[in-house]
Amino acid sequence: MYHIIVNPASRSGRGLQIWKNQIEPELQSQNVPYRPYFSEKAGDTVRIAREIFGRTEGPLSLIILGGDGTVNETLLGLEDTSRITLGYIPTGSSNDLARDLKIPRDASLALDLILHSGTPHPMDLGTVTYPDGTTRRFAVSCGIGFDAAVCEEALHSRIKTAMNRLGLGKLTYLGIALKQLFAAKAVSGRLTMEDGSIIDIGNMLFTACMLHRFEGGGFMFAPDADDSDGFLNICAVGDLPKLLILFALPTAFKGKHYRFKGITPYKVRSLTLETTIPLWVHADGEVSRKSNRIHVTCEKDAIRVLR
Repeated sequence: MYHIIVNPASRSGRGLQIWKNQIEPELQSQNVPYRPYFSEKAGDTVRIAREIFGRTEGPLSLIILGGDGTVNETLLGLEDTSRITLGYIPTGSSNDLARDLKIPRDASLALDLILHSGTPHPMDLGTVTYPDGTTRRFAVSCGIGFDAAVCEEALHSRIKTAMNRLGLGKLTYLGIALKQLFAAKAVSGRLTMEDGSIIDIGNMLFTACMLHRFEGGGFMFAPDADDSDGFLNICAVGDLPKLLILFALPTAFKGKHYRFKGITPYKVRSLTLETTIPLWVHADGEVSRKSNRIHVTCEKDAIRVLR
């Protein structure tokens, strides 16, 4: 039995049509046992995942039709991800998880992989912990600063929805990124690594903690990331003139950004990030709060994903 969580609003509202016109007919034609669940608003996916998990014992086959944010909300509702074998049909705007796992963007091909050719791949998950003890898991990346601020504004942008329908969503992110870049205030950051070593970052723009190579719709901030090695790949950006950042960020699409002084990679199992003022924090592009301190850890082989 496949339990299938569907985000109807994904891919600018086309998620429901993809389900009705491509996925469900194929499941029925192949006599695949399944049960669908549909989210209606933010937070629904967490509730649905908890309900599925709570009434199912033993191994659980779960399929998500949605974007990276839908995957993230699902993780919040799963107490024990070691029980899960996850199939993913990417219908989001960024799809960085699918990009790195090489899961087809075409929904029918992704379903065929899940049902026939995919093999379970052990994958790490990360956890970000706030000073009040609140935690949030992530599958792709988490970050503090500029990248999270872009996500936060994009999540509430009416222009983004309209541009996505025209297939021009990345232009929205570009415009927001430019606005956030020049509005960003000078902030100092400090990274405390698992071994106790301390790295100070003057004028920090952002720090991304990556499990996969990509975030933000294809930025290869961690070209050497391995999603099953038990490590976080850190991309710390600071002490660069803003005009130089305009040249540096586009090179991240090819993973060439570390040639610029002030953009530095690190590799750790856990770290604590502190900033002089609270900044937006994202987990898989989902933004819920600001903080001036987060602790980030990696859980090795926490879930199995079909790819």
